Amino acid sequence: MKLTILGSGTSHGIPVMSCTCRVCASKDPHDTRMRASLYVKGNAGERVVIDTGPEFRLQAIRAGITHLDAVFLTHAHADHVHGLDDLRPLCYERPIPIYGSYDTLEELRERFSYVFKHTQKGGGKPRIIPRVTRKPVRIGALTFTPIPVQHGMLHILGWEIRETPGDTALYITDTNRISDTCFHLIHRPGILIIGGLRVRAHGTHFTFDEALSAAVKMKARKVFLTHICHEHSHQEIKKHCQTFRQGMPEISMEPAYDGLELEL
Repeated sequence: MKLTILGSGTSHGIPVMSCTCRVCASKDPHDTRMRASLYVKGNAGERVVIDTGPEFRLQAIRAGITHLDAVFLTHAHADHVHGLDDLRPLCYERPIPIYGSYDTLEELRERFSYVFKHTQKGGGKPRIIPRVTRKPVRIGALTFTPIPVQHGMLHILGWEIRETPGDTALYITDTNRISDTCFHLIHRPGILIIGGLRVRAHGTHFTFDEALSAAVKMKARKVFLTHICHEHSHQEIKKHCQTFRQGMPEISMEPAYDGLELEL
């Protein structure tokens, strides 16, 4: 299984429009962060995306995405779904199933109402099939298991990805709380990609240290922070992770970046 970070940024994206801070003005390509999204390629040819943010078209072109078997959604905030219409070129031959929670898909129906109306053939809209799921979903040899987490007051989903046979990856972006019950649902991830917004506390997102502490509790082997804001450069976050993991040689920790490819 191959995982590609299509975007590692928070809702504004980085550089932030009109911002001239040192990170937004940085020449380091690692500091350019599109909205958070993950591309999953299975060894049997499965192709899946988690979240379609506003830059999905650009991300798909850069990653060479030519078809998708499914899309999985974490929640319906704009930075995670507003690239939905750009699925159109990928669903000419057949519709693409979109998996998510009931609330997420209901909001999708409201926000993209034109997609679900009966219009003329073509109609300038993606052919998608919303599928509410509370149970694991098989896409070829890949199994996607929904992991319920808290995003402030919202109940959203992380996704555990397992290839048969193979290790487990876990993708959790916007969360500030994972209950003990949910921790018990999680298998020890070989790769954990988890949202860590910044050093300062936030009402709906983990800080770096909160995300890394959750990773330790999960006994993850490799940890990558995503959904990162513009308060910290890639190199600064890398040093922060190195400091945090002192005395824990069994776990690696670092910030994700756009275009990062991981093998599991």
